[in-house]
Amino acid sequence: MENDIHLQNSIIQPVNPHFRDKPSVVLEVLRLDLIHPVISGNKFFKLRFYLEKALQEKSKGILTFGGAWSNHILATAYAGKKAGLHSVGIIRGEAPITLSPTLQDARELGMKLIFTKRDEYRKILQDPKSIIDFDYSGYTIIPEGGFGITGMQGASTIHELIPKNQYDWIVCACGTGTMMAGLLHASSTEENILGIPVLKNYTTMEKEISMLLPATDQLKNINLDHAYHFGGYAKKTTELIDFMNAFFKSNAIPTDFIYTGKLMFALYDLIRKDFFPTGSRILAIHSGGLQGNRSLKKGILDF
Repeated sequence: MENDIHLQNSIIQPVNPHFRDKPSVVLEVLRLDLIHPVISGNKFFKLRFYLEKALQEKSKGILTFGGAWSNHILATAYAGKKAGLHSVGIIRGEAPITLSPTLQDARELGMKLIFTKRDEYRKILQDPKSIIDFDYSGYTIIPEGGFGITGMQGASTIHELIPKNQYDWIVCACGTGTMMAGLLHASSTEENILGIPVLKNYTTMEKEISMLLPATDQLKNINLDHAYHFGGYAKKTTELIDFMNAFFKSNAIPTDFIYTGKLMFALYDLIRKDFFPTGSRILAIHSGGLQGNRSLKKGILDF
């Protein structure tokens, strides 16, 4: 799979200062969305060591979890096919009459889809042994979103693409917190890592991020701003959609309403509120994954 990833495409792009209304800070974006059309953004990094483990252990395949529009599900299906591994997706919710385009693509890539009721799904996340419709023995289990120490270690390699001693703040969207944990693990004491959770009332995120970090990182600050979830996971407002369209018009950077749209909205708002000291150099991590946008009606987004 790694031969299929174009890390050289992960440019750092300046953000148009006129749209920010505050010239007192520098804001740039690490375009991880450009490294691959399917395993885009942080998906490759979180998956890379899970796949390496599966191949080393000669696993029957890989098994993971996600929803109908999951970037992680589609990325895992593609990565499994490229690695010659059978893939299985435990999908949140009952089987629909018509699959989402994301799940159609995953199935075409060879992934076996197993749909579960939402209460059963939550139980399976806690105990994969409770899967009753599939013999998972011999499969490498990848937690939802690549969460786990293995995913964190992979996500930490994102930091290798960031120039040393160039940024005061590195900011990312947080779903499971795995990428933020990886960035914290790889960061220097001079770098501030800020996470923007996209789930509402995720009060245990700090604790779960801390659990992924080795003892040597426990003194690093886990900075999260929970004010930009827009109502919860995959929730959106007209204000957010309008911002995403204006941001694309100004910078030619596509975002999604689940993760990166909320990230960039948060950054613009925090800059306007003078959260970042004058002269700060800020790097936003574009974590890729625009699958959620496929659930929107045509014409809502300008890209």
